[in-house]
Amino acid sequence: MAEKIGVTMEVGNDGVAVITISNPPVNSLASSIISGLNEKLQDANDRNDVKAIVLTGKGGIFSGGFDLNVFHQVHKTGDMSLMPDISFDLVGTLMEDSRKPIVAAVEEVALGGGFELALACHARVAAPKAQLSLPELTLGLIPGFGGTQRLPRLVGLAKATDMILLSKSISSEEGHQLGLIDALVPSGELLSTSRKWALDIALGRKPFLRSLYRTDRIGSLSEARALLKNARELAKKIAPNMPQHHACIDVIEEGIIHGGYSGILMEGEVFKKLIPSDTVKALIHVYFAQRATSKVPNVTDVGLKPRPMRKVAVIGGGLMGSGIATALLLSNIRVVLKEINSEYLLKGIKSVEENLNSLVYRGKLTQDKAGKAFSLLKGVLDYTEFKDVDMVIEAVIENIELKQKIFKEIEEVCPPHCILASNTSTIDLNVIGEKTNSKDRIVGAHFFSPAHIMTLLEIVRTENTSPQVILDLMALGKAIKKVPVVVGNCIGFAVNRTFFPYAQAAHMLVDLGVDLFRIDNVITSFGFPLGPFQLGDLAGHGIAIATKDIYAKAFGDRMFSSPLTELLLKSGRNGKINGRGYYIYQKGSKPKPDSSVLSVVEESRKLTNIMPGGKPISVTDEEIVEMILFPVVNEACRVLDEGVVIRASDLDVASVLGMSFPSYRGGVLFWADTVGPKYIYERLKRLSETYGGFFKPSKYLEERAMRGLLLSDPKSSRSRL
Repeated sequence: MAEKIGVTMEVGNDGVAVITISNPPVNSLASSIISGLNEKLQDANDRNDVKAIVLTGKGGIFSGGFDLNVFHQVHKTGDMSLMPDISFDLVGTLMEDSRKPIVAAVEEVALGGGFELALACHARVAAPKAQLSLPELTLGLIPGFGGTQRLPRLVGLAKATDMILLSKSISSEEGHQLGLIDALVPSGELLSTSRKWALDIALGRKPFLRSLYRTDRIGSLSEARALLKNARELAKKIAPNMPQHHACIDVIEEGIIHGGYSGILMEGEVFKKLIPSDTVKALIHVYFAQRATSKVPNVTDVGLKPRPMRKVAVIGGGLMGSGIATALLLSNIRVVLKEINSEYLLKGIKSVEENLNSLVYRGKLTQDKAGKAFSLLKGVLDYTEFKDVDMVIEAVIENIELKQKIFKEIEEVCPPHCILASNTSTIDLNVIGEKTNSKDRIVGAHFFSPAHIMTLLEIVRTENTSPQVILDLMALGKAIKKVPVVVGNCIGFAVNRTFFPYAQAAHMLVDLGVDLFRIDNVITSFGFPLGPFQLGDLAGHGIAIATKDIYAKAFGDRMFSSPLTELLLKSGRNGKINGRGYYIYQKGSKPKPDSSVLSVVEESRKLTNIMPGGKPISVTDEEIVEMILFPVVNEACRVLDEGVVIRASDLDVASVLGMSFPSYRGGVLFWADTVGPKYIYERLKRLSETYGGFFKPSKYLEERAMRGLLLSDPKSSRSRL
């Protein structure tokens, strides 16, 4: 029987009313829950047999916060009246100003609006290891239930701004040290302690503290101003293109200068103003798009259960192989790492060890856990250990013959249930597996570098891959904390295929006379962490050369070929790998633009000879963004048209997680729809008249532009997935 959604109240013989939120799985604050809370709190305050109140969540979870589906609906319909009235009444009048004390009994999580409810109570009792945070800024919003005012008053301004601006969560243990949590008790004693605490406040044995009126943790006005000035500097650095960080600091400042009540009123206004903003729309879109990737027709809806992956073999211990092995080990999966000789094997094992150590160094992993993970690794030079593996991931260089040979060998030595996966980033899987008889077990497991850190896993299926294999790989992806996106089989798959024009457009601009360091700056200002040239340095320019012919064969008529990368390698620059590319790399310092690379650039310009009249073109920053990203949008249209992805939002998620497309722009297609398909089509048409076929608009883009449709509107025709 489905669990009942709503808010219940039970009054015990001790005179304590226990109000319980029930909305599985995380007791989110949907409209019906908010009105239920209003009703029950009013009722508890009116009843003579109630002396005190305990607020808790059903099933061992306090509350995961406001129900984001509401924002989704508001954005879809444009109807702001769908927002429940989160007015001052509930959290202020009914809770904080309640005549009867309210104690929050917190277990598991108190996030966002859920945490804010706890902050408005008169005391907080928590079970161990509960997570407390205000993550609203990651969605483009600010806390809207009073969090901007109450948290600084409970933990001090420095800690509160740190938690809110960086969306940092703290444990109930840390909360207890900070004085935010009044008592830390085992789960089994949570309710009884909370009831007793509430009664003690009612009987005057413990103080009746209202968070909003406290000033003892705020410090002097001059200290507060200095802290807020630092917070503004931090916001500029971490979120240069996002409005919510600065808006949030303004609201916190309002409360400090004019009092908590004034701050609450401003918080409400700013919160409502941000809801329809582009940033919120984009970030909410990405949030739901990421959840939608786990629904794959004819795979996740046909009653199959994923099989356990206890032991996985990785072939190739280079950058990708060692990264994949690290990701598996971190999730307690035994790994066999195979290399062709002992020198390469030792190198691969050392890389895994270094990956784990760097996580320890950065505080992401304890030494103990790193040791345990490393102990699950076994290095081998032959296939003896492969007889009981559940899956093999091949991660060798992009060489068709080598991959075909490996797949023929593993088919013979692995058990019949074993999944045969390739981490290829470009080669057609049918070609890789053509010499085998196990086409139904062959799948692409395309990780992004560095594989133990980047969260995207492209699962590439052919027309032969069995649904069971896809489901197993999806489950493994989730187990190793990746976001699996299922895509179709083609050259470059979804992400690399969509973004292959990205570097080429940048090269074309350079050959047209635009400064390469300016291009990188423009693209980072747009929101990418790195520009195309620094990204090339990071990946190593050898990769671009290795894949160039594969792309040329598939998409030759719409490629721009520049000699720039070849010339760069010829001059002894392979990027970060050898300390020199377009930038100079020295340990312990930031990459510095290398002005001596300009002689290489000059040579490339001479060879391509495309500058109009031999003079550099003059372009604005906006035109640079368009010339680099509109061809990417154009290719994304082809990827959609060919049914390489199940839905447009899958490509948005993949572009954000795989290429670091700025999430606050919603992903590549969401952003394109915001700019407008008609504008992009007309701009590409004009560019193609000036610069040729590289910019030629795709049929899909043209059709959408002419019909006034969004690129992401579903296709009526059947996808090939």
